[in-house]
Amino acid sequence: MTLQSLDIHKSYTYADYLKWTFDETVELIKGHLFPMAAPSTNHQQIVLRLISKMDRYLEEKPCQLFIAPFDVRFPKPLAQRKTSKDIETVVQPDLCVICDLAKIDRKGCLGAPDWIIEILSKSTAQKDQRDKFAVYQESGVREYWIVNIDYKSIVINHLQADGRYQTQNIKTIGDTVNSFVFPDFSLAVEDIFKGLLEFEEE
Repeated sequence: MTLQSLDIHKSYTYADYLKWTFDETVELIKGHLFPMAAPSTNHQQIVLRLISKMDRYLEEKPCQLFIAPFDVRFPKPLAQRKTSKDIETVVQPDLCVICDLAKIDRKGCLGAPDWIIEILSKSTAQKDQRDKFAVYQESGVREYWIVNIDYKSIVINHLQADGRYQTQNIKTIGDTVNSFVFPDFSLAVEDIFKGLLEFEEE
């Protein structure tokens, strides 16, 4: 089976996902198939900088940091058994922090991480800002950061008591960003974006 042989208009589950053997990486969002492109050089630079800062901070805390590829599975909201057929969303966040270690198994994470960070690319911007935003909010991800390379900015979405995200002001160069889940964690936006390699537009 190849990715091209799949019907993009069909709805799939995690049971289907487990059977696929093609080389391409994909995500499922509410049953819909989303192929993933290889990350850009700048994307990887930013991931490494965030890992360095977050891993050091989490060292003494009972939480785990994971980076893609790492499957995060969200069962249907009313699913009782949480079998592979009850899961229609499987995503691979760029970074995620999980404090309820019971959610972690050999296949990844079953349920909502506490904190997810996605780094936008031109090919994933709509998915990250619309489709994943909705899934993460609905599934109870407590904090969702969206990092925009082109605008050198970070948007923080924090889950409120009513189950909806409150979106903070866009943070850019010169600003400091703070986590809501981990109030004593902060970083300067400049530290994430400074010194990125420059490339000509293709």
